[in-house]
Amino acid sequence: MIAKLGRSSNLYGALAYNNIKIGKEKGKILYTNKIIETPSGQYSVSQLAQSFEPYLAANRNTEKHTLHISLNPDPNDEVSDERFIQLAQDYMQEMGYGEQPFVVFKHTDIDRTHIHIVSVCVDEDGKKISDRFERRRSTEVCRALEKKYGLLPAIDRDVNNKKTLFTPIDYQIGDVKSQIASVIRHLPKYYRFRTLGEYNALLSLFNITAEKVEELGGKMQKGLLYFALNTKSEKVGHPFKASLFGKDAGIKSLEKYFEKCRNDLKDDGSKSKSIAAVLTAMTSTANEEDFKIYLKGQGINTVVRRNNSGLMYGITFIDHHTKTVWNGSSLGKIFSSNSFNERWDTASDKGGANDLTSLRQKAEKPNEDQGKDLYSEPPHHLFGFLDTRQTTTQYDEGLLSAVGGLLSFKSGEDDEEQDFAHQMKKRRH
Repeated sequence: MIAKLGRSSNLYGALAYNNIKIGKEKGKILYTNKIIETPSGQYSVSQLAQSFEPYLAANRNTEKHTLHISLNPDPNDEVSDERFIQLAQDYMQEMGYGEQPFVVFKHTDIDRTHIHIVSVCVDEDGKKISDRFERRRSTEVCRALEKKYGLLPAIDRDVNNKKTLFTPIDYQIGDVKSQIASVIRHLPKYYRFRTLGEYNALLSLFNITAEKVEELGGKMQKGLLYFALNTKSEKVGHPFKASLFGKDAGIKSLEKYFEKCRNDLKDDGSKSKSIAAVLTAMTSTANEEDFKIYLKGQGINTVVRRNNSGLMYGITFIDHHTKTVWNGSSLGKIFSSNSFNERWDTASDKGGANDLTSLRQKAEKPNEDQGKDLYSEPPHHLFGFLDTRQTTTQYDEGLLSAVGGLLSFKSGEDDEEQDFAHQMKKRRH
């Protein structure tokens, strides 16, 4: 069994994401702990959120207060609803969250049935529950639960298959060089990117950034340095020369790869699919946050670059289905940063509305690539962590807008839920 833990400041988004699954009859609530019951046994997002409010009110200093956990048994394990409930209870108890309010959702939208757990990491007295060595403890708990309930072990399977598992680097656990190497040596095998900017957008998901330099070792020569990023998206530690990771990590080899990708993607259908997905997101949302959340639900990360005054000057899309990275303007003029700046600044005026209608008409033209369910299959399992962790990057605090909010509501959400969403946004600032 594999557990994936995510932290965010968006409780509303985490609950909304899971409730949408229920609305589409692709999920259900299996169990609630310390959640206020409703007469019908059904819950809206606002009703669920009420049980967490006292905990959040007791501690307004913990920014990433929301936990979004998924427990994923092997697809060959036959796990009943009762067993899923036991797994959730045992896991939360062993991780120190057993006395917290939490909701257990079962997802049935893919072949691999699994559960999601939403909770908060501050207790009723406002004390933050320690997350020290959390990942290590989570792994140990999973191994114990596998033995207790006779589940297939995850570690043995991964070792036997010798799969490369990408994870964001964590400078605090040491051996940063090896962590960076495990990412950059393999990314070109999976992703296509055509510029250093697109490459950096992809690296940012793994808490890495690359910087081009004209002088190395006191000599004038073009090179590349790699840096680790901390949770505040700041460079930490000393830089690593690209040569430490092999010639393929250097700027010369990368520039050759950029050119190859430019040629390969000219006649590739990946671009049209990414355009269709982004276009649908534009016609379905009215602001930056919802736009990112919508695309995240489609398996696409949005990287926004801003200057010191907060003005957006670049936007990049990372499509984890087609494994391609696209600078917005390369998809078309309407996807440039200037276009998004104007759209999100003037979405409420008449001109913005007319433009949105025009885009919606384009999206509704018959095209097998367009539509909100453009991608029916999940991204490759190696990159599953991108759907379940909260991170920040040097480009934008909301890059991976959270496990907290993987999807946004469509039309029909009630006013109370909207008000609560706005309240949660205010608390994050």
